[in-house]
Formats: sequence, structure tokens, C-alpha cells
Amino acid sequence: MPQAASAPAPVLSIDVEHVGEVAVVHCHGRLVYGWTAALFTPVSELIPTHKRIILDLSDLKHTDSMGIGTLVRLYVSAKSHGCSLELLNLSQQIRNLLGMTNLLSIFTVVGEHGIRWM
Repeated sequence: MPQAASAPAPVLSIDVEHVGEVAVVHCHGRLVYGWTAALFTPVSELIPTHKRIILDLSDLKHTDSMGIGTLVRLYVSAKSHGCSLELLNLSQQIRNLLGMTNLLSIFTVVGEHGIRWM
């Protein structure tokens, strides 16, 4: 019998946790070319109904320029809708990329203990 091919594991997956008007989006894997819609689409759908969205990047292993572009697109979209987009638990790699591109200053970066559920 031929063995059934299993589907490849997704490069990026997310889990969304809702706390009042705050959505915490836990990202898992790699935010890279070809997989950015897995983050952009569900988060952009949260923007009109939430005042604050926190992207928890603690389990994000790697990103590339397309991933950084997606974070910026989400930031601009959120800001235009009066929503705050914040980053939580940046890896050194993502922090370096945002720093090199002078984008670190546009994001609000919160630590694990810096989240206040308003």
C-alpha cells in the first residue's frame, strides 16, 4: 500500500486570546515570505473590533523583510482605525531587524510584566 503523504506543518501559526477589548495574538514558528498572510489576515480582522492588539512574539523563531513589512502594515492599519498594536517578547533577531530599519521606535514594546489589561 502506498503511504499517504502528510501535509507539511505550517511555517507560522497563531492563537488568539481575548481579554475584554484586548486581543493577544500568540505567534508560533517563522514569519517569512509566503506565510505573512497567516498573521496579517486574522489580525487585520481583529482591528475594527479591538482597541488594543498585542502580538506575543515569544515563540516566533525567525522573521525576514516580508515579516517586518507585515508588522508595519498591521501597525499602520491599526493606527488608522484608532487601535493600538503592541509587540511583546521580541527576540534578539527581531529587535535587531527593527533597530537596523529604524522601525523599533514606532512600535510600543511591552514586556511580560508590562501588560496592563485596560
